[in-house]
Amino acid sequence: MPETLLLRNALAVATMDDAGREIAGGGVLVRGNAIAAVGSAAELPATADAVIDLAGHVVLPGLVNTHHHFFQTLTRAFPGAQDAELFAWLARLYPVWSGITPEMVRVSALTAMAELLASGCTTSSDHLYLYPNGARLDDAIAAAREIGMRFHACRGAMTLGASQGGLPPDALVERDAAVLADMQRVVETFHDAARHAMLRVALAPCSPFTVSDDLMRETARMARHYGVRLHTHLAENDDDVAYTRAHHGCTPAEYCERLGWLGDDVWHAHCVKLDGPGIGRFAATGTGVAHCPTSNMRLASGIAPVRRMLDAGVRVGLGVDGAASNDSGGMLAEARQAMLLARVGFGPAAMSAREALRLATRGGAAVLGRDDIGALAPGMAADIVAFDVSAIEHAGALADPVAALAFCSPRRASLVVVNGRVVVRGGEFTRFDAAAHAARHNALARQLAAAAR
Repeated sequence: MPETLLLRNALAVATMDDAGREIAGGGVLVRGNAIAAVGSAAELPATADAVIDLAGHVVLPGLVNTHHHFFQTLTRAFPGAQDAELFAWLARLYPVWSGITPEMVRVSALTAMAELLASGCTTSSDHLYLYPNGARLDDAIAAAREIGMRFHACRGAMTLGASQGGLPPDALVERDAAVLADMQRVVETFHDAARHAMLRVALAPCSPFTVSDDLMRETARMARHYGVRLHTHLAENDDDVAYTRAHHGCTPAEYCERLGWLGDDVWHAHCVKLDGPGIGRFAATGTGVAHCPTSNMRLASGIAPVRRMLDAGVRVGLGVDGAASNDSGGMLAEARQAMLLARVGFGPAAMSAREALRLATRGGAAVLGRDDIGALAPGMAADIVAFDVSAIEHAGALADPVAALAFCSPRRASLVVVNGRVVVRGGEFTRFDAAAHAARHNALARQLAAAAR
């Protein structure tokens, strides 16, 4: 028999299942890497191979991050890029990132994943779109396996340098043929389509202003041949939209449709400036959106029309986005920002606390094409997180402890279970030395910055 884990006596279990059940005093029984049962104390066994009491905690499915750039943890709050909009911010950081090494990719990925796990995130995508000095997607994949996070690795690319009308410097771009060959390699080597898979691969040319039309078309063909998903940036700010109009003669949504980049196997990051017809096309085709509220505020990109997207039937998840355009990687904090920013733009009814938490769980799972994560129900992956709401940060908010997770100050997760394995307990990692790792990360960040001077 597989080993069993019983999580019991929670203040509330927010299942995020189809019925939206919330169980006071409930718990979760895990068998192996899957959930065996969810219910009240009377509905669950009293014993298991391991038992964790969660009195004073709210239990959720593991949060799902649909857009990130792990390598950017090396350049958080970087001088000269702190007060810039998207294109100027990129122009400042491209030369710095050209010094990234394979070790930097692995170490920065570990940093980003540790921060995400501590915030209650158990599944993350990562969009690695530059590969200088021998760096490969394999380096980030090795980090995910080391720390034990469920991972959607996106093989990104930039192939359109400044001399060809693109934004990145020529020295930082690849050739289309080389990109396609490596995309094929990583899919064939790493992608796991099985239920409860810990590692999947997506194909992800960076953006309309960094890759050729040919690469977009060929990537779509390859992804559909192998049955993997497609991801890119789209309609992030006014400059992004203006570039698409000037160079492609159409709107961002029309650009996607022209190149085969709409469908239920595609998700786009940001979509801050997606227009009404674009929202309609996304809804009709099942195309997903990674909403990144903090990054959009940090770069002054605008407020994405998430309420309109949801009302139209667009699949929406949350993303913390690049750690140099957010400077943090907390998923619970991102859910709170999504709720608050929607209200700033569209009124107090634009997003409720539970809607924000659902975007961070079920919404993200749908965007990544997963029906085995994002909810607590029998047969789902055993990705479970718990937040202690008995401390001062939540005092006075326990009349609705689930909503309190979004309304009150975000806290570190007390318990994080990924694929049935406890990776955080009592707010501390069980198999990762965060302090020692941070020291190595900071040394590499200093080395990267020094090389760019």
